[in-house]
Amino acid sequence: MKSVVNHSAPVYRSFLSHRFAIVVILLTAFLAAPASEVLLGNQPARAAETDEQRDARMKWWRDAKFGMFIHWGLYAIPAGEWKGRTNHAEWIRHSAQIPRETYDEFLDQFNPTEFDADAWARMAKDAGMKYLVITSKHHDGFCLWPSDLTDFDVESTPFKRDILGELSAACRKHGIKFCLYHSIMDWHHPDYLPRRRWEKERSTEGADYDRYVAYMKGQLKELIERYDPAVLWFDGEWEGTWTHERGKDLDDYVRSLKPDIIINNRVDKGRRGMEGLTGGDQYRGDFGTPEQQIPASGLPGVDWESCMTMNRHWGWNKNDKNWKSTADLIRKLVDIASEGGNFLLNIGPKPDGTFPQPSIERLAAIGRWMDVNGESIYGTTASPVGKVPWGRVTQKSDKLYLHVFDWPKDDSILLPSVTTKVKNAYPLAETSKKLDVSQGDQGVTVSLPDEALDPIDTVIVLELAEPVVVDRSIKPQADGTIVLPAQLATVEGSTARFESKSDRNCIGFWTNPKDAVVWEFKVKKPGSYTVQLAYACEPPGGSRVEVEAAKQKLEAGVKATDGWGDFQTMSPGGITFDQPGTYSLTVRPLELKGEGVMNLRSVSLRPGASE
Repeated sequence: MKSVVNHSAPVYRSFLSHRFAIVVILLTAFLAAPASEVLLGNQPARAAETDEQRDARMKWWRDAKFGMFIHWGLYAIPAGEWKGRTNHAEWIRHSAQIPRETYDEFLDQFNPTEFDADAWARMAKDAGMKYLVITSKHHDGFCLWPSDLTDFDVESTPFKRDILGELSAACRKHGIKFCLYHSIMDWHHPDYLPRRRWEKERSTEGADYDRYVAYMKGQLKELIERYDPAVLWFDGEWEGTWTHERGKDLDDYVRSLKPDIIINNRVDKGRRGMEGLTGGDQYRGDFGTPEQQIPASGLPGVDWESCMTMNRHWGWNKNDKNWKSTADLIRKLVDIASEGGNFLLNIGPKPDGTFPQPSIERLAAIGRWMDVNGESIYGTTASPVGKVPWGRVTQKSDKLYLHVFDWPKDDSILLPSVTTKVKNAYPLAETSKKLDVSQGDQGVTVSLPDEALDPIDTVIVLELAEPVVVDRSIKPQADGTIVLPAQLATVEGSTARFESKSDRNCIGFWTNPKDAVVWEFKVKKPGSYTVQLAYACEPPGGSRVEVEAAKQKLEAGVKATDGWGDFQTMSPGGITFDQPGTYSLTVRPLELKGEGVMNLRSVSLRPGASE
């Protein structure tokens, strides 16, 4: 039956009716649930899961790599614009401070007659996406399915149709895993606390957060039983009313309904801001959720997924023309896969139910690239050698996939540190075209075709004779010079990271004076070596750094160059190595001035004493 709860009707705003409605919600939920699924908590704790069981549960998600995010609801109707301001989207009720009664008027305007669930699922499939995550309910509280627990849902609009039901069926038809986003925060429900600070007219008298949690659990039970989502993607957990204990309780509750479901880390309180990764083992969640960013380096043993918009907004904003290019999106997908993560790319449909044309065009273009190169993405693991200056690397079994973004002038690339014998090399787009390979102390050198087969990303396949072996210690070149490139450095700290751009390829974003950069390398011939730093620094410069190796320390001032991309060379002096062996070299700040220490492209050790 449909609950009498109506978040928009005037009767619901009276205290008496509100209390009656809550009783109805709880009775409905309790009658529908087994005794073990009590909505107010106290369900059995989650059974311990072995590593093998977790791996089996996570396998499809890890292999998928690429998914579609959809933000859609009443907020699409104003299309990002309110009282002359055009920078709103899915947060418009809050950012434009729209009273609840005014926002509820969008119910009568929500009629997406062009909505075609089959077309949405087909576009995801054709783009090479393996799963789809849609907002069942965003922070505004509006539900895209006919819920028995509220009238603030699609059934109360002129459209009336079950959007989630149609889309889940279409996804299964096209082999797409159907998943749901669900907001813990709810600006519409009378029991959700806290209120928005600007909502002076909405009293909190009688509000009970526990009743809201019961309502949320009842809705999650509906969603799981009706649509069987593969992932529950929670959000809105950062307000103080949501606690670690509530997160554990909700995680246990959802898993009691569907034990094999995958749940993101936003069910709990462990997420570290927009970086999205969980701090501490005590927090729940199967994967981290970096938002609008990609972690600086691979995260071994950690499941994570970068969610990102195609332009600047999650929901539809008709004035937002700042679309990422197809090349940028494909390279972001490759970058994420090369670090062992998943890419969840967002669409904000229009009020009529159609995707914006720029989104459609980019999905189609990504799909064409994936038709040729999907093998280098699906089921891969992180690069065994980290980032490389010419592109990225992914790995699957006995194959390495070299993603060449920047075509070299000499038509050859060096894959550093790999010592495993290469059996075969060829472009993924032309598997019959064999490429010459040479191997030496520095790694694997591949001779490329005369020109790029794909200007965005030409994928070269290396078939290995055995599992990949990597020796990350850097070896001297033929003349004895030891070059320590940024991409092979280990960064110790919180801000500095490898920045891969065609004009940079350096350690950048070095804003914390406690961060240090470390290399490991081999010295074959003992003696004195001149230390040279290839660096760039925007004026005024002025930081001071220390270079340490073989228990010797050098100091140097960082003079300004013509900008962060203008690289020059400086030498702080020389270091003597008394015997052959493996050494480490560390560059650390002694004093930070300006916006950052410097952009550091490489450190070179050249045989001979410094002058």
